[in-house]
Amino acid sequence: MSSAEAVTGGRAPPFGFWERMLALRYLRPKRSEGWVALIALIAFIGITLAVMTLIIVMSVMNGFRAELLGRILGFQGHVFVTGGVLDGAERDLAAKRILKVPGVIQAAPIIEAQAIAMGPSQITGALVRGIEPRDLAATKLVSGNITRGSLRSFGVGDYGGDTVIMGDRLAQQLGVRPGETISLISPSGGATAFGGMPLQKAYTLGATFTVGMSQYDQAYIYMPLAQAQLFFGREDTADAIEVRVKDPDQAPRMKADISRAAGPAALVNDWTQRDASFWGALKVERNVMRLILMLLVVIAALNVISGLVMLVKNKGRDIAILRTMGAGQGSILRIFFMAGASVGALGTATGLLLGTVFCIYIAPIQDFVEYVTGQAVFSSDVYYLSHIPAKVDWAEVALIIAWALGMSFLATLLPAWQASRIDPVEALRYE
Repeated sequence: MSSAEAVTGGRAPPFGFWERMLALRYLRPKRSEGWVALIALIAFIGITLAVMTLIIVMSVMNGFRAELLGRILGFQGHVFVTGGVLDGAERDLAAKRILKVPGVIQAAPIIEAQAIAMGPSQITGALVRGIEPRDLAATKLVSGNITRGSLRSFGVGDYGGDTVIMGDRLAQQLGVRPGETISLISPSGGATAFGGMPLQKAYTLGATFTVGMSQYDQAYIYMPLAQAQLFFGREDTADAIEVRVKDPDQAPRMKADISRAAGPAALVNDWTQRDASFWGALKVERNVMRLILMLLVVIAALNVISGLVMLVKNKGRDIAILRTMGAGQGSILRIFFMAGASVGALGTATGLLLGTVFCIYIAPIQDFVEYVTGQAVFSSDVYYLSHIPAKVDWAEVALIIAWALGMSFLATLLPAWQASRIDPVEALRYE
């Protein structure tokens, strides 16, 4: 069957060859119709930039969240056990039972209290964390980021010894180096007949660490657990059993198993409850940013409407001729739908390609920009990261692509429907 017979016979399948051929031809207008091509090009660029921006921004936010989550959860625990299981032998038995729970990799009794740190240069407040030497060694974010000194003397001596380690920024603030002495004041360490009295004691700085977050690097001091019990007057108790699991995102689901292992007197919460407001704010910010950028995709897709409306107006004579040859309203609708949707699909594909390539090579791109400008666009002194983090979430990318295609397709429906409703007699009356 010839193409003319396919049109007049009305037997051509939907989205068939001749419909695709006409849609492609309309995407390549004549020189006299350059303004139609210009509007289509603007729509293409708009969708491309909107999709690219959405992918890049969401990937960078995912990267920052992953970095932040990794550092916070690498420094602190994932599940926290408190209550009536923190005294003496019962604490150690509870920790052993918790370690047997599938997915648990560490259960460390800790003491965390405030103290005043005095050095040659300054006096400042600090958070002292008492922990067993083996548990400190297992905390790789700290033990694997020692900047000065070593952990060899940590926990050596009576009651854990007198060696502590602290964040590098805190050490610089106090003006001390490994091997030198600092003084710590506990607000409630000494017990007298008149109640608790402040206790001051000198300690040797064994090492400094840097985890890349200021709230840790300039605030925390690690002390052997036995020494912390003595210094803060905790006798043979702890403040919590800090539990780490293989997958921190599964911590809320593992609470029930950990609670059963710890015993009926235990109180269990996880990291999502402890910092609920912080993580909730991050989630809201991420969702709002996604919504704003998705609206940019909608705005870009509106340009498809403008281009397609002008194309329909310009092709009124062609539409009338096709209708008189036997083309149905459905064929006309599909032709102009494919013409407009092609712009959106090509823009979405180009935006996907550029966005993912940008995220994958974001570090070399940053290095190139810094080399050309001679300035740091992402200072590690401010952000504590050497490069902009980007993590491409392919599920989210699929959602972005589906949204962009959906908006592009919806934008073409009204102009394509109007084209299918053109009356051939009216269209040819003034020709």
